[in-house]
Amino acid sequence: MASHPSLALLVIDVQNDFCAGGALEVMDGDAVVTGINAIMGEFDVTILTQDWHPAGHSSFASTYEEKAPFETVSLSYGEQTLWPDHCVQGSHGADFHPDLATDKADMILRKGFRPGIDSYSAFYENDRKTSTGLDGYLRSRNVDTVVCTGLATDFCVYYSAMDAVRLGFQVEVIENLCRAIDLDGSLATARADMQAADVILR
Repeated sequence: MASHPSLALLVIDVQNDFCAGGALEVMDGDAVVTGINAIMGEFDVTILTQDWHPAGHSSFASTYEEKAPFETVSLSYGEQTLWPDHCVQGSHGADFHPDLATDKADMILRKGFRPGIDSYSAFYENDRKTSTGLDGYLRSRNVDTVVCTGLATDFCVYYSAMDAVRLGFQVEVIENLCRAIDLDGSLATARADMQAADVILR
């Protein structure tokens, strides 16, 4: 007999570098931790994602001469926003926020570890082709609905939610358990795109 469909919580990049004092601080990023911890028990499957970049990553502004954070560069897969060095493998900044209940996770998925390609989505690297393996894992756990939380609403949460829809999952984003970077209106664009794709924002 087939098991009942499962509900998955996707906790995206709640890491020190995206929280207060971090290299790529998301305003009020720390505020999502308590609420995320409080709902973990409501889900059949909990996945934490972790940005995990090698030093000198192609998405770091410092990798290029005369480039500053938040400028762009053209890479093999298209335009890439350049960021301050962040979530470098093994660094304090790459660690999860110390208050996040990581012991409740079924799976920790690391992304962005390929030197030449960035990864916003929990499902695909930024070339939109290289899979992280999350899709297969969720299907093996009989997941049909993915609920997204974490950092940042308009980048990694947004890309993850859109890919989840594209892969056939029902998708919700809990907006008060996310925070945004909001680079040049990116939050409004992300919200409109998600709504148009039938992502439930709640």
